[in-house]
This record gives sequence, C-alpha cells and structure tokens, in this order.
Amino acid sequence: MNKKLEQRFKKRVHGKNILITGASSGIGLTVAHQLAAAGAHVLLVARTEETLQQVKYEIEQKGGKADIFPCDLNDMSSIDAVTQQIFNSVTHIDILINNAGRSIRRAVHESIDRFHDFERTMQLNYFGAVRLILNILPHMIDRERGHIINISSIGVLANATRFSAYVASKAALDAFSRCLSAEVHAHNIAITSVYMPLVRTPMIAPTKIYKYVPALSPNQAADLIAGAIVNRPKKVATGLGKLASITYAIAPDINNKLMSIGFNLFPSSTASVGRQEKLNIVQRAYARLFPGEHW
Repeated sequence: MNKKLEQRFKKRVHGKNILITGASSGIGLTVAHQLAAAGAHVLLVARTEETLQQVKYEIEQKGGKADIFPCDLNDMSSIDAVTQQIFNSVTHIDILINNAGRSIRRAVHESIDRFHDFERTMQLNYFGAVRLILNILPHMIDRERGHIINISSIGVLANATRFSAYVASKAALDAFSRCLSAEVHAHNIAITSVYMPLVRTPMIAPTKIYKYVPALSPNQAADLIAGAIVNRPKKVATGLGKLASITYAIAPDINNKLMSIGFNLFPSSTASVGRQEKLNIVQRAYARLFPGEHW
C-alpha cells in the first residue's frame, strides 16, 4: 500500500467497527490484520473458534482490537444468532466485508451428477451473504451511514470456464448488490463489489496448476479492499477484469473464443478426473496473457 493510500485508509477506519467474514485465513485474515493495525475494531467471523482465537491473539499482541464470532455461514439460523451476538457486543457496524466463500473448479459436463456442488456454493456465497446483509442493513439505514463490500470474482466479468457454480453464486450476489445500491444511496450507504482475481490462498491450493500461473498475494488483495474502503466505489477490478467486461459487452463472441481456448488448454483438476497437473510452455504463456484469471 502506498503512503498516500495508507494515510487515507487509517483515517477512514480508525475507531470503526468492521465485520469480516472468512476472517481466519487467506484474504480475510490479511485484511483483518491490516484493519486492526490501522486502528479499527475488527469483528471476526469464521467457522472454527480455535482458529479465530489464534487470530484474535495475534492481533491483540500487536496492540489491535478484535472480537470473534464463530459461525457456520451455511446455516441461516446460525447467521441470525451470530448477528444478535454481534449487536450485543457493539452498537453498530460501520463496514461489512463479505469475504467468506467456497470455490469449485469443475466443468459442467463433469458435474452432471453433482448438483449439490451448485447448491452448496450458492448457499454460502449468495444466501449466506444476503442473510447477513439483511440482518445488518436496518441498523445502517437507521444510522444513515455504512459500507458493504462484497468480494466477488474476476470470473463474473470474464465468464471463467470450469467455475460455473462459483461464478453463478458471485454473479447472483453482484446483481443483488447493484439493485440494493440504488435503494440505499439516499441513506449514505455504499455498496462495493470487488472483482478479485486469482489470489494465492489456501482456497486455491488443491488446484496444483495454480502454482504456475500469475496470482495476487494476500497482501495485494488486501490493498484492493483498502482502496475500496477509502474510495467507496461501486466496483473494483483489475485491468484484465475491466478489459474482459468490455470485451464481453461489445464482442461477446471474442470473449467466448478466448475462454474456450483457455478451457481446452488447461486440464481439469485431479480432484475431478485424476489427471496429473503440469503446465507446458504454451499453457504458461497463455496464463501470463490473462494474469489472475481462473482456468
């Protein structure tokens, strides 16, 4: 993070209550540390209490302020219960970062007998996030201020192959957010979608080919979110994400052909078909032409 952004970031978040889902690892963990270091009171939500306790300890050892709220975001009643616990702990939430998510890398024709992949991905990535927003939104409306940041995916802009379940769930949240944004604009509530490219986190570790393709570090991903917090834009995307969006809008057939080439170049995950995953020189070159895209 450059110094100018860092100064504005600290001014924006200092003393604020900021709720982060998926806060025990990857992007959420990095963002939690970044926010706490800047003086925010971070409210950490994830499934495993023991891991959250460790994150809280690490933040407090550095002088930060954190509280933890274990919750299975697949369970709507658990989300309702944890929301009540949160509002018993703090009077308000200034910023909500919907970061928790599940990703499945599997082609549609390999998912014929796996409808549950689509159900469980939608359950966490869409319904879980919407339920939490619905619980928190009335408090933001009453205060006439707030910011909701949804971590989306570059795949929504580029129509990433093999990620139909994941992209569809993120696209649903994206559409919900666009509708909501206009409704709460008069209440000084900002809604931001961050179209995150591939990030080197535990979530992508099972896909071995991702060792060889360009990806952001968690710190770089956290900086994108920091920029979203400071500027409160409608959307945040990398250059490739913006280009993919424009390409699909004006020349969808070109977008389709490029994605098709990538689909045929890269193998399916060993988890789905049992192949060994290695990249040849053509695959590596293609991945570098589209840095951050999911293949």
